[in-house]
Order: sequence, then C-alpha cells, then structure tokens
Amino acid sequence: MGNIIAIVGRPNVGKSTLFNRLVEKRQAIIHDESGVTRDRHYGISDWNGVNFTVIDTGGYVEKTENIFEKEIKNQIILALNEASLILFMVDCKDGLTNDDKNFSQIIREINKKTILVANKADNYKTELNSNEFYELGLKNTPMVPISSQSGSGTGDLLDLVVSKLEKESIEKDGILPRISILGRPNVGKSSFINALLGEERNIVTKISGTTRDSIDTKYNLFNKKLIITDTAGIRKKGKVNENIEFYSVMRSIQAMQDSDVCIVMIDAKQGFESQDMNILGLASKYKKGIILMINKWDLIDKDTKTTKLFEDKIKSKISPLTFIPIIFTSVINKKRIHKIIEISLNVYNNRNQKISTSKLNNILLPEIKKTPPPATKGKYIKIKYITQLPTKTPTFAFFCNLPQYIKEPYKRFLKNKIRENFNFLGVPITIILRKK
Repeated sequence: MGNIIAIVGRPNVGKSTLFNRLVEKRQAIIHDESGVTRDRHYGISDWNGVNFTVIDTGGYVEKTENIFEKEIKNQIILALNEASLILFMVDCKDGLTNDDKNFSQIIREINKKTILVANKADNYKTELNSNEFYELGLKNTPMVPISSQSGSGTGDLLDLVVSKLEKESIEKDGILPRISILGRPNVGKSSFINALLGEERNIVTKISGTTRDSIDTKYNLFNKKLIITDTAGIRKKGKVNENIEFYSVMRSIQAMQDSDVCIVMIDAKQGFESQDMNILGLASKYKKGIILMINKWDLIDKDTKTTKLFEDKIKSKISPLTFIPIIFTSVINKKRIHKIIEISLNVYNNRNQKISTSKLNNILLPEIKKTPPPATKGKYIKIKYITQLPTKTPTFAFFCNLPQYIKEPYKRFLKNKIRENFNFLGVPITIILRKK
C-alpha cells in the first residue's frame, strides 16, 4: 500500500492550510468559520523524491448534537484507519484545549506513527508556547512547531515525515480517466459515490450544501482504474448567498474543467430545470464528455411509455446537445449505477479516438458530394479534403475553396454526418473550415 498521511485535529487549527501547502494547490477551502472541511479530502505530495498521499479532514469535536460534526467524526476515524502516518495538529496561539486532550486519547487507541504538529508558531513567543503540548503524554511522538500560513518549519516537518515513511515511493498510476459528478444540490451525487464504493466515503444528509469541496476518489471497475470526483451542488448565481458556497461552486466548475467526462445528475422528481441546462452547456463549452443521469427514477409512477416520454421531453429541451446519452437510475436501490460508469468509460474512449484521414475522406466526401454546400452569390463551394486535428478533443478540419461562405446549418449537417458514421456518443465535436 502507498504512503498515506492524515492531517487531523480539532476545528480551525490550520489543517486545510497545511494540506494546500503540501499538495501545492488551493485545493481545500479555507475559511475562519469552524467546520468548513467536512469530507476526507485527498491530494498527492512529494518530498526529496518520495511520493505520498495527504488526507485533509474536518475538525474533531467530542460532544456535539450537530449532524455534520457527528459525521465529520466518522470521516476522521476512517482517515485514521487508512493512514500510515498521522499529523496531529494543535494551535500554539490557543494553547492546549480539552478537545486536544480528548483527541489524543483516540490517537493512543489507533496506535500508529504520529507527529505532533504545533501550528501557528509564527514567532519565538508562540513557538515557546508549543512546550505545553507535551502534557498530552504522547510517548515516542516527536513535535514540530510550524506556521502553515507562512511555511516556516514545514521543511523540517517534511524531512521528519519522509524519514517515517516506507522507502519505496508510491507507484504512479499514469494518466487516469477523470469523471466528475455534477448537478444541483441534493440530487444524490455523494450517495452515488458511496453506493459505488460500498462505504460512507462522503457525508450524506438531506440538508442542501452538505458537500462543499470537490472530493477525488480512485475507483476500479472491470480492471480499469479511474478517478471519480464528487462536487458541491451548483445553484443559480442569485441563490448563492454564502461565501463558502460561492467557493464550493467555483471548486465544482474547476472539477468540471479538470475532468474528461461529466456525469450531470438530475432528480427525476424535480425534473429537468434551467440550471441543469446551464451545467450541460458549460460542460459542452469545455468540450467534456457528457452523460445525463436521471436519479431517483424509483420514485416515479411509471407505465410502458413513461421512460420514452421523459427522454423525448429532455431531448427537446437540450437540443442541439442530443448526442448526450440519458440513463435512468436509482442510487438508493443501486440500479444501473455500474452501467453509468461503464458508459462513462465508453464516452472517455470516444473522446480520445483518432480517425485516419483516409477513412474520413472515403466515407464523408461521397456524402458531401450528394449534398454539397449551397451556392452563395453565384459561387460554388467545394470541400476537397478532411482531417482530424491532433487536439485533446475531437476537432475536424474541412478544407475548401470558399470557407467563409459555409453557414451554420451546413456545419450542423457536417457534424451530423460525422456522428452517423463514427461513434462520438456523449462527446462534443468541433468543425473548422480552412481554405485549400
């Protein structure tokens, strides 16, 4: 197993700030409000040639009636069980607290290699304050004063981390397909991830906005490895009234940009709404593979025509994005959840396929000859040559004598002919007209 480091501690001691510094990205949301980080959050770091996975966790609170804080505690325990090394973070400015003492008892019970990280040691005086944490009585646990904000002491911390890890570095998986789960709040995104993994990977409640960060999870299906990203729900701009929610939506859009395939989930009971169209349009704009997942289909009263009527209604609303496959699922009953991943991998392969120039010309030029571009101003347009460009997403160049006279309807005709003859299900394609 690879080296996994869990950053743990009570709320607001600076865990997410250290996490971002270690992975060298602003990946976890940072805010003065307690409880911003809720799920386990993973990232990759390395020091002196040794690679390791870092887990950011929510803040531990011992006695609470808050539904999120109870779930955060469960997530922390899961992270501790996963970890090969624990970074127990405390706050030099606040000093030793009862929550620190309570949490140190859990650290003893876990009985794993641990480093006590005394954060916010921004000057000599606060660094001296770190000595009181020896009262925790964690034997054989070294302590390192740092400032995760400025980076002071993090080099010493990483030297110590690497010395306690297994010497072989993590085997790199190469470039894995990235699939993001997107949609409005409370449509079942986190429940879908948990159902796939068979564990409570992400916190699920009925409260809108439970997921705040975009959470990456490695998954293996049919011996094919991939990364699935759970994201925060994307609401209309006018309904986003909280700073943290604004950052969460930004993370969701970033996850979309980083992914290869976007699964856009909608709630069958709520139906297809304008915000769903906005998300689909954005995914299409970024040239991502797209699948439309209709969740909670078990809650719909159905007859033999219901599915077809629902699908036709959606297709009329998403036109011209009718190349997007529509799959009806029930996450709670685990119906077709693996089918969604299987189709996602097919869409990923469609998006990466390369068609030879000879095949394109042999198939498409006779079709174009049958239905040539309409003449404009008495001038006839002749398409002479077609090739797929070496881009990340499917892009086709059509070389002709008068590219400026080819109108949008004929461009749609060319796209349709490509789709009729080649499998680009779920994938936006781009047409470029060039002068020959």
